[in-house]
Amino acid sequence: MNVEEPAVSQQAGAVAQQVDGVSYHVGSVPILTDVTMAVRYGEVLALVGPNGAGKSTLLSVLSGDIVPSSGSVALDGRGLGSWPARDLARARAVLLQANQVAFSFTAQQVIDMGRAPWIGTPDADDDERAIRDATTAADVGHLIQRGFPHLSGGEKARVSLARVLAQETRIVLLDEPTAALDLKHQEAVLQIARGLAERGRAVIVVLHDLSLAGAYADEVAILANGALVARGAPGEVLTEARIAEVYGAPVRVLQDPDTGRPIVIPRRER
Repeated sequence: MNVEEPAVSQQAGAVAQQVDGVSYHVGSVPILTDVTMAVRYGEVLALVGPNGAGKSTLLSVLSGDIVPSSGSVALDGRGLGSWPARDLARARAVLLQANQVAFSFTAQQVIDMGRAPWIGTPDADDDERAIRDATTAADVGHLIQRGFPHLSGGEKARVSLARVLAQETRIVLLDEPTAALDLKHQEAVLQIARGLAERGRAVIVVLHDLSLAGAYADEVAILANGALVARGAPGEVLTEARIAEVYGAPVRVLQDPDTGRPIVIPRRER
């Protein structure tokens, strides 16, 4: 599932995006409250938390699709609001939860859309390679001639991921990319995310599966009621006590015998 991609000039560990004191309200309802965090190149950051915690909203703030009610967001040290739309599309790619398109495009055409920001630039010379690599990585070569609306939910998710990969940006934001996928492809998507980070990209992924977050993320950030309650290495953040408090459900955290990473399972009665 590795993608042969050009090197990224950003130094691993450098701040890709900075969020300072961000709050977001819909009317009088707070969705995010005073969130401060940095996203770094060369790392996978997993955003986790219960339903309604604000994970997808925070991802939308990072992408520039939502303007916060207060606070600031920067990309490479530059305020997100000052980025022209096309420059922003060359810097970050976004995979949304809803994998829908307005017209009856083929899967191939949807993947091709990922190269749109590079039209008229020298990088357009890489279109064929980028599309080929993305199609292979997302395991969708057998789907490219099919109509996108007629694909299953999991197939749409993988084609949409291929579009994001073809865009070849230095920041990649993924909103629940594994939600509609089978076990094999869930693992494959997170392996792709790890590969992107190892090539210097910053990857932010919203996940519900805490074991996937524990297995593949460099850092895990837990949100609850719109606030950032913990952030750090998976083994430090994903504790039984914290998860039980945030999710309101008792769990057992085990250590994967192969990787040493945390595995989170619910406690069940006989």
